[in-house]
Amino acid sequence: MRFRACLCLFVVLILWITVAGLPRSSAQDGSSGGSQSKHGQAPADPVSEGAGPLIGFSGDAAGSMKQEAARVKKNLGHQARSIFIHTPLGWNLDTLDYLSRQVLRLPAKLPALVAHILEQGRILGFAGSMILLVFLAAVGYSLIGRKRVLQAVENAANPVSRQLPEEFYPYFLLILRSLAAALIPLILLAVFGLIKGFIVYKAAWFLLIGRLLLLWSVGALFLSLMRGLVELSIIPAGTERGERLANRTRRLALYILIGAAVLWSAEAVIERPDVVALLRFVVYLSIVCLLFLFFLRKRSILSFLPQLPYKSYQSFLRGLNRYYYPVISLTFLTGVLWCLGFKRFSSFLWTKTWAVAGIFIISSVIYHVTIRQIQRLADRAAPDNEEARHFFKSLKVLVLYVSVIVTAVIMLDLLGLLSPIQRFMSFQLIKVGNAPLSLWVLVKAGLILLVFVYLSRLLCAYLDYRVYPRLVVEPGLAYAINTFLKYFFMVVGALASLQIVGFDLRALMVFAGAVGIGVGLAMQTVMGNMIAGFAIIFGGKIRKGDWIEIHGTLGVVTDIYLRATKVRNRDNIEYLIPNADLMSTTIINYSLSSPMIRIAVPFGVSYAADPDEVGRIAVAVAEKEPRVMGYRNPEIRFMGYGDSSIDFELLIWIDVRKTARRLIRSRLYFALFDALKAAGIEIPFPQRDLHIRSGAVRHARAQEEEGARLGP
Repeated sequence: MRFRACLCLFVVLILWITVAGLPRSSAQDGSSGGSQSKHGQAPADPVSEGAGPLIGFSGDAAGSMKQEAARVKKNLGHQARSIFIHTPLGWNLDTLDYLSRQVLRLPAKLPALVAHILEQGRILGFAGSMILLVFLAAVGYSLIGRKRVLQAVENAANPVSRQLPEEFYPYFLLILRSLAAALIPLILLAVFGLIKGFIVYKAAWFLLIGRLLLLWSVGALFLSLMRGLVELSIIPAGTERGERLANRTRRLALYILIGAAVLWSAEAVIERPDVVALLRFVVYLSIVCLLFLFFLRKRSILSFLPQLPYKSYQSFLRGLNRYYYPVISLTFLTGVLWCLGFKRFSSFLWTKTWAVAGIFIISSVIYHVTIRQIQRLADRAAPDNEEARHFFKSLKVLVLYVSVIVTAVIMLDLLGLLSPIQRFMSFQLIKVGNAPLSLWVLVKAGLILLVFVYLSRLLCAYLDYRVYPRLVVEPGLAYAINTFLKYFFMVVGALASLQIVGFDLRALMVFAGAVGIGVGLAMQTVMGNMIAGFAIIFGGKIRKGDWIEIHGTLGVVTDIYLRATKVRNRDNIEYLIPNADLMSTTIINYSLSSPMIRIAVPFGVSYAADPDEVGRIAVAVAEKEPRVMGYRNPEIRFMGYGDSSIDFELLIWIDVRKTARRLIRSRLYFALFDALKAAGIEIPFPQRDLHIRSGAVRHARAQEEEGARLGP
């Protein structure tokens, strides 16, 4: 496994070093189109003799790095100075003086204002008056009859909601309630758009109605969404503190919506820009102050953040909990500065802090929800199915990889570091052909290649999980197909990644020969094993799951790598057998045609036993044993006359993949012992008879009597 990974990495590095930095055809050689240059000639071949050395190492990589770092530093300094540019407020003390005079003159201007409104009403006519009346009626009904509308929509959607899974029902109900709450303003907005398309009326107040309808729709959606999050207990803030915070959130959102409506109305009615600018300053400053007071409730705010079981997310929450008040105070000060005209500076800080934190939280939540849903599917599929676990594990790895890459790119871009990092890593490492090879090119090629690798694993896992069982594909053939797909995706991924980063595939023709010669001289044994590995994989004589015996070792083939084949015996000992040995040695494959083999169980009984009865008893014992296969009937053979017993052999058939020979012999010996003992048949043991001559006995007795007479 490690060797294959190292070999693949070596091949990929060779491809990167040789071709990743080649120029992108006409984009860098100034060609005007097609494959011809400015002078009408074909572009120079990067591997031709006149192109100079194909690979050239950079003579001053450190100097290039320092120059690029200096340029990045200069660019960052220019951007840092630009963020402190002040934007004029648009109002001054003259504006305040003007407003004070207008307030004093307001009673005298009321008749003119009423006349202006009546004039606009005459211009609009009866149809316009009816539109305005319908609008006001709809606003009143939405405030009074909102609950009726919600109840009617929920009743209509009940048949659909019953068919949804239980975990999705709260989200479905939340979306349904939010759309129902915004149903009236959305309908009015659609009617307004239809009327605006048929009539030409550019009055400021008429256009203002359209903007207010849009604001109303957005506000209704948001307020209903916040209400539903607490009522349906979707967010972990269903306590009294959470409800109070949700109510404050709705009031704050309502104030922001009213402020936006006031500003839009002022822009439509007030003609002086400085007055509108002053009103905008007041509204923005009040919103900033209200937001500051709102976010001072630390515990309530942090209770709305989900608790996720990830170390990085937990570290983020601990840091936010520790530095919460300093961060909120700094945010409030930047909000005040934004109102005072330092908009670039404030936006810069907000982007680098809250935007990045928001992206991190959102990506973590999305990843957590996705992984949890994948785990639920895995639990439902088959908890004991190894192929299912492998498929869902591969899916989780792919989701993790995509989440990390996307989140990192977005966060680096928001922090303003993506472009400097790209420029800093773009210095020349090696010159390939006529173009420099940079570290940034290698990183992009590696990331693209990993996508193909993870996709190949996911595809193979899905085939093992769903496709092969339905098509009844043999395990060996399925393993061969998966192995081919893995290497095919790896090769295609390497070529695609190099092509995307500007790789000229023609350079492979030169380096393929060079690499082949080097491999042939330095890695003869390895290449022999690899060629034998391909022959084994696609030959079909040895497949994954086969039971083979080589050099006295019986085991199952668990994996076939390019260099070696892994075999695991019944003692759970794994052997790595070089593929070249498998191709050059006699192998017993018990799974090639049939796994049924015949084994002999020798035993002996006393000479006093009836051989026919012994045979019947032995065959009956074999037939009762569940591990003895019914491929053929058990047989008994009379093998001969031994020194102490008459010898038999019980011939049985077993599935060598499922039953070990020693195990079945042991079970049959136990059963034969009990059966023969119950039948009164003796199982003899080796014995010898000792015969003593009679004269020697009499002489020994005489000596004993003489000794007894004489005494001690």
